[in-house]
Amino acid sequence: MRKWIFAAIVIATLAGCASKGTQEAAPVEDKGDRATGSAPDTSTAPVGGSRVTGTATGQPPHKDPSNILSQKRTIYFDYDQDTIKDEYKATVEAHSKYLQSNRQLKVILQGNTDERGTREYNIALGQRRADAVKKLMILLGATEIQIETVSFGKEKPRREGHDESSWAENRRVDIVYVGE
Repeated sequence: MRKWIFAAIVIATLAGCASKGTQEAAPVEDKGDRATGSAPDTSTAPVGGSRVTGTATGQPPHKDPSNILSQKRTIYFDYDQDTIKDEYKATVEAHSKYLQSNRQLKVILQGNTDERGTREYNIALGQRRADAVKKLMILLGATEIQIETVSFGKEKPRREGHDESSWAENRRVDIVYVGE
C-alpha cells in the first residue's frame, strides 16, 4: 500500500513540474516607477488607426481637457430608443481602444432618459442604453470587467425643462472613468 501512495505522490509531483515548464511567461504590465510614485505612461493609445495622445502636462488622455477622451463622454439617443447612432460610434470606439490599451482602467456607463414614461420604464430603458454601449465597447476591445452599467432613468436630468431640446439632452449614456 505504501508503494502505491509513494508512486502516486511521485507521479503527481512530476506531472506538476512538467506542466510548469511548458507555460509562457505572462507579459508584465508597467505600473510606473514605484520609487518615484510616477504613473505608467498612458499618454498614447491606439484608436482606430490613429493615436489618442495626452498633452505635455503628462495628464492621461481621459483627464486631458483638450483630448477627445475627456471632451466626448456622452452618447445621445433618439426618443424611446437604445440603438447607438452612427455619429457616436467613433466616440465609443475611442474609449474602447483606450480601455483596451489600459486594462487597469474602469468605466461606469450611466444610462439616462427624459422625463416621459413611468419610473420603472425609464429605469429599464436607461439600462438598455447603458448595456448597448457596453456591448459595443466589448466588441471594440474593452473587457467586461472594465465596464459597469447603471441606470438613473429620469432621476438625473442634465437639463431641466419640458420641451424637446431638454428631453434630447437627457436621453443619454455618460461614460465616467472610475476614480474621477
